[in-house]
Amino acid sequence: MSSPDASVETPLLWPAQPLEVRKGRGALSNMEGRFETQITEAFDDGWSSEDENDGNPAIATLVTEERGKTILTRNASPDVAFNVSLNPYRGCEHGCIYCFARPTHSYLGLSPGLDFESRIFAKINAPELLRSELAKASYKPEPVALGVITDAYQPCERKLGLTRRVLEVLHECEHPVALITKSSLIERDIDLLASMAAKQQAAVTLTITTLDHGIARTLEPRAAAPLRRLRTLKRLVDAGIPVGVNVAPIIPFVTDSELEDVLEAAAEAGAVSAGYIILRLPWEVNPLFQQWLQAHFPDRAKRVMNCVRELRGGKDYDATFGTRMRGEGIWADLIHQRFQKAVRRLGINDRSTRFGSLDSGRFRRPLEVVPSLKRTTRRDEEQLDLFD
Repeated sequence: MSSPDASVETPLLWPAQPLEVRKGRGALSNMEGRFETQITEAFDDGWSSEDENDGNPAIATLVTEERGKTILTRNASPDVAFNVSLNPYRGCEHGCIYCFARPTHSYLGLSPGLDFESRIFAKINAPELLRSELAKASYKPEPVALGVITDAYQPCERKLGLTRRVLEVLHECEHPVALITKSSLIERDIDLLASMAAKQQAAVTLTITTLDHGIARTLEPRAAAPLRRLRTLKRLVDAGIPVGVNVAPIIPFVTDSELEDVLEAAAEAGAVSAGYIILRLPWEVNPLFQQWLQAHFPDRAKRVMNCVRELRGGKDYDATFGTRMRGEGIWADLIHQRFQKAVRRLGINDRSTRFGSLDSGRFRRPLEVVPSLKRTTRRDEEQLDLFD
């Protein structure tokens, strides 16, 4: 799995024009990615009409279909529990301002800002690629983490159904899967997940950052509302699917006070495990997040960043394995203690939903493998004669 976490220091590329919040979007700007050789600045030269300058027009989401060559990504990070992941989409319309995947859009020549949440790429051949991968004689089954980089249940999934089709392949092959999402759309696939969970082949983690709807609307504008996620958690649990909660990210002086409340609400809904991640600001996420802070929490922006730097040894971010998820120092230790006390009190953090407990022993290779993608125009697949 390629990681955008290599950044230690990130220059703040602030746009020259005043920043305005766009309804339904997390980022406030379309700042250039770190690979761009030129930086542009918008300014009013006096020639535009009054209508053109009026307000901040909405940005439509553009979904581009693409055909991948491979679909399974191998992970080399010791900080995560999985070795193999699958992501049907690049970019994410949920628009979470803190998303660590934002910098990956720089590789596409697009902005990690508004482009990341409005220019989505759908890997339309993901189910076929997965089927071909599972059919290889060399393939050894182990749990696949679905939707780790970008949410597999973001809004365009409702129409495209790529995640549903990927799950159908895994279900057919009795292959274990673990999903992480912020979307209630996962309820659509309860039939598949419940069947797999009955064989210890499926587990779900729901990310809940805050229970404050006002904060959630700006922090993760197009994800399901916090209470809606809790209802989804309960529905999954009622269907026999093991569900954990991920309190992530914990943002100093913005969401940190809610840690125990989120865990308690999740436990009441039926969560059997829990985890947390401290705010991470790799590469372009750093200036984008600071823009968000200035727009929504100007009174505490400096205080938040001072605490972030205390967590990262004086830097805005430190990508060192072992500490990048939790931070270090007194504040990090206090969060860890609070988390441990809360899960003990609530009786959660059951290891039964972890990757190692998912059953790979039932795996069977797919019965049919997708043929080559050569296009033919006749049933007998013979080449047409030029003068036929």
